[in-house]
Amino acid sequence: MSVLAWIVVSSFIGGALSVFAAAIFAFAARPSWVGGLVSYAIGALLGAVFLEILPHAIEVSGNAHNTAATVLAGIFGFFILEKLVLWRHCHHESCETHGVMHEHNGHDHGRSGMMILVGDTFHNFVDGILIAAAFLADVQLGIVTALAIIAHEIPQEVGDFLILLHSGYTKSRALAFNLLSSAATLVGGLLAYFALQSMQNLIPVFLGLAAASMIYVAVADLIPGLHKRVGLAATIEQAALIAAGVGTIALTEWLARGYA
Repeated sequence: MSVLAWIVVSSFIGGALSVFAAAIFAFAARPSWVGGLVSYAIGALLGAVFLEILPHAIEVSGNAHNTAATVLAGIFGFFILEKLVLWRHCHHESCETHGVMHEHNGHDHGRSGMMILVGDTFHNFVDGILIAAAFLADVQLGIVTALAIIAHEIPQEVGDFLILLHSGYTKSRALAFNLLSSAATLVGGLLAYFALQSMQNLIPVFLGLAAASMIYVAVADLIPGLHKRVGLAATIEQAALIAAGVGTIALTEWLARGYA
């Protein structure tokens, strides 16, 4: 397939797949599943960053110092954005936003649900840009990046569904709005494809920002939630699932290299 076709397929199917997978978990009302998804997502994110994205960004840019500086700036930027509630990730029920569901029995007339949809649409748009940048650099890198993004989207989308249901949305409306929000991934991917085609020198920058976003999500948003379960069995389970996430990325890289 052409690079554009890869971007379209990965953005469209990836967005829809994460929404439908999250809907299955959320509608089944088994929050205990989310913890396993989060652990796996951490491994997939960190595996994609350190096995694929960063090495490729350094290779393309030819300057490890500049790439490291981009990642550092990206992490700081995502921290500021999250503080401004423009980049708000809630991946587990015990987080600040999901705590609303346990503190109040009634609905909030859609206020928290609308906030989640707006933030998620922005997030999906940025994901599309990152997917496009990865595919423009290398198809193998694009596949790994798309898989890592899908892996961390599923637990986030589970949380989004729970908030929408609490906010008074029906299951069908929650699914419809999440699917509409996921379309922003395709929009971001297409815009980035046509913009970056004429600005190849920006690809290493976007790869560095992709690495920064994945590191930030894994370390700042996901890992703290795992520490709420301190038992030996829980720790072993989390470590195994993180390793499985890393292993999935390593296997995908190996298979992609074999078919390249």
